[in-house]
Amino acid sequence: MTAGSAIAAALLAALLFGASTPFAKVLVGDVSPTLLAGLLYLGSGLGLWAIRLLRARGRAVPHLPLQEWPWLLGAIAAGGVVAPVLLMYGLTQTSASSASLLLNLETTLTALIAWVVFRENADARIVLGVVLIVAGGAVLAWTQAQIGQSTLRGAAFIAAACLFWAVDNNLTRKVSSADADFIAGTKGLAAGITNLMIALMLGATWPTPVLVLSAMTVGLFGYGLSLVLFVLALRGLGSARTGAYFSIAPFLGAAIALIALHEPTPTGFWLSACLMAAGVVLHLTERHVHEHIHDPVDHGHSHVHDVHHRHAHNFSWDGTEPHVHEHHHEELVHDHPHYPDTHHRHRH
Repeated sequence: MTAGSAIAAALLAALLFGASTPFAKVLVGDVSPTLLAGLLYLGSGLGLWAIRLLRARGRAVPHLPLQEWPWLLGAIAAGGVVAPVLLMYGLTQTSASSASLLLNLETTLTALIAWVVFRENADARIVLGVVLIVAGGAVLAWTQAQIGQSTLRGAAFIAAACLFWAVDNNLTRKVSSADADFIAGTKGLAAGITNLMIALMLGATWPTPVLVLSAMTVGLFGYGLSLVLFVLALRGLGSARTGAYFSIAPFLGAAIALIALHEPTPTGFWLSACLMAAGVVLHLTERHVHEHIHDPVDHGHSHVHDVHHRHAHNFSWDGTEPHVHEHHHEELVHDHPHYPDTHHRHRH
């Protein structure tokens, strides 16, 4: 995946996820927050696995190395089970636009975990872009707080959801070379079934068929397809940069809420838009170049035969690209523009 297509994937993922928050706000008043979280993720999982099986004519064989399963299971627990429940509870006590803007915290926390825990490189340009995007959200959030559209308790729930999604983002990065629809579909099924079981055990009432279908449809697009695109972006950009592009999702969600739900338009809306746009422009125009070393490695993922994949095949190959198979990388030293993608997780 080229840097341009990875950026496009991150931005489209942001649009889908950003739109899901106002729609979830509409649904959360009629159903248990835990049950709604389960339906959202179940719709994501069932929809993605159905697409996967249809595309492979029923022969979709998952492939994930054994040593990577702990990363995926951790991502499912943090981002699929805990975070959406916290968000749904937060939505019961905040407006859709306020909740959307508070989700800016996910970007900052994702970047901090990527930089501090996983030692992902980020230059001053990326850091400044994150600051501008978060500042844009803060301006609008402060304006809305002035007109009483959010509560401290609701904000705390959403901030906690952001923390768990930030953990999820960084754990998912560790398995981002695997099939994106397999990762997203598996997460959706596991998280959806788990939350539904918890909700029903706690005495939640099963909603109407129309509400079930609505929630699962929102989940398929806002959580499922969005996550597929997010994983593809992670593969090409790394956690911090993908999170930076994805950080426009709260702004998009707030805009949709203001237009579709007719929530009051805060005076700081356009200042927020300018700050966020400036941050995204900084990321779009980043150019990271230096001489770097690729260590020898054996792994398997979707690839084309670019400068990093000049290998022979020990099987009959019809020339189709991209394709997936286990392959070996020799040590390579070279100099070119790059991001912290699957093949560029080196020290600086």
